Amino acid sequence: MLQAAIDGDEAAWSRLVEEFSPRVYRVIVAQCRNPELAEEVTQSTFCTVVTKLADYTELGRFEAWLFRIAMNRLRDEMRRRGRQAIPVADETLREISPAGEASWSPGEASEALSELQQAMAELPEAEQQVLHLRHVAEMSFKAIANVLDQPLGTVLARHFRAVKRLRERLGATGVDEDGG
Repeated sequence: MLQAAIDGDEAAWSRLVEEFSPRVYRVIVAQCRNPELAEEVTQSTFCTVVTKLADYTELGRFEAWLFRIAMNRLRDEMRRRGRQAIPVADETLREISPAGEASWSPGEASEALSELQQAMAELPEAEQQVLHLRHVAEMSFKAIANVLDQPLGTVLARHFRAVKRLRERLGATGVDEDGG
């Protein structure tokens, strides 16, 4: 499908956009918490991809290449707007919240989500990025390493530290260290 899109097949391009744009959008909105900005950045990402696709050589890293473009677009836009990414979206927090959340009352879940959001906001940006890419974009650690242009060990360590810090701050025991 990717090669067909590179060769100019519009149907293949449409399938690529349909497959990847929801994940790109979710990761961007999780970081900026602004749906309009996330939509703009997602569109900008795919505009960049379409212009550079002819020069792209497939080495099994398309996903990492795409998400790197998206992260760079968001970073550029946030700089342009003179702000930093704001706290993590509730949807992201539900992905990494303790396993027992399903049995909580709505009030307890809301309180726990608020505590988790506050704890996430206190994490270094690099650790937040790893959590977003792992739990929102549903990327493998290897793909995250490619996106962030970091060694796999660094990505794994950041994820482990982030989960550990969240557990310490929240006293939680239900977050899996393997990212699941």
